[in-house]
Amino acid sequence: MNTANYNAPTLDDPLRPTRVEVSLDALTRNLAAIRAHTGGAKVMAVIKANAYGHGLLPVAHHLMQNGADSLGVAFLEEGIALRNAGITTPILVFGGIGEKQVPLFLQHQLSLTAPSIEKLRLIDEAAAALGTTASVHLKIDTGMERIGMHWYSAEKLLAASLTCRHTRVEGIYSHFANADAAPGDLSHARLQLERFLELLTFYDQHSLPTPTRHIANSGAILQLPDSHLDLVRPGILLYGVYPSAECAQTFPVTPALTLKSRVAFFKVVQAGNPVSYGSTWTPTHDTRVVTLPVGYGDGYFRAFSNQAQVLIHGQRHPVVGRVCMDQTMVNLGPHGTAYNGDEVILLGTQENETITAAELAELARTIPYEILTNLNTRIPRIYR
Repeated sequence: MNTANYNAPTLDDPLRPTRVEVSLDALTRNLAAIRAHTGGAKVMAVIKANAYGHGLLPVAHHLMQNGADSLGVAFLEEGIALRNAGITTPILVFGGIGEKQVPLFLQHQLSLTAPSIEKLRLIDEAAAALGTTASVHLKIDTGMERIGMHWYSAEKLLAASLTCRHTRVEGIYSHFANADAAPGDLSHARLQLERFLELLTFYDQHSLPTPTRHIANSGAILQLPDSHLDLVRPGILLYGVYPSAECAQTFPVTPALTLKSRVAFFKVVQAGNPVSYGSTWTPTHDTRVVTLPVGYGDGYFRAFSNQAQVLIHGQRHPVVGRVCMDQTMVNLGPHGTAYNGDEVILLGTQENETITAAELAELARTIPYEILTNLNTRIPRIYR
């Protein structure tokens, strides 16, 4: 190699041509739009699952710098990674906890979810043993049947929290199961909200200050203003994607993520010659096919085989044959033009055309959340 003319890849020009590009400006605008829509409610930015595929640490740093009131993650290890990276914003871990994990929560100043009296006492005892104070959010199950104490018996949890000497209850919360349903089908979500609000009267009845109340996820932020309370928890909405096709789009958000690659190989496939594993697609006439260095090993679903489209020079072209682990073939047609190195958009916008997460989710018979979180970490992330 002539090293005199060799330029090492940079973050803006990674060695691998497939990359995820994340618009930090879009995240900023979406956070501002959510704040404006929810009035005085604080915002807990949900960044679990690698920030919905956008990159945990860069997104967390950006949101901290742009005034997110707190961050929400699913697991202890996510919280520890954030603290080790210098994130000082309050962090709530939503998931259940094991006994051996509690000291690590306290060591890293992470807020714990207390979904039962047993777990609450476990937390309090661990805090006492370490000579510190734990911060918890009480979790109430109002109809999700996942974790949390049932609303009809949760007064016992609230009463038990009053006896804890080494635990501060900073919040109380629940989670909607159907807040992203069509506007005319929100009866279950409203029932959950009613159950939650009824339980919260415990504090007024006992002349006690009410902890920070929160229940609104992305769907509820859009459709249930009565649920905004003291704090809202935007997840997918923060990243510019609506939680479902049925959900009312009451204010605009901008997708922050683009998945792009480049043409790696060009060939003419003769009529009658099948393409890829299983020979599931065969051209009826000579056609031009390009290969992209991206596949289901990156999180680009095998279900997109013979279904999805990509953008090349602002035009839609179909994926043909089965998506491979590391490569995907695209049909340009008999007269299409593309050259090695040409940019290809698999998710995002090019010129006047857009491939959305919702479009890909429909093809894969899943939800936009899975499309985004499936984009794995072998794809480099670029932040702009």
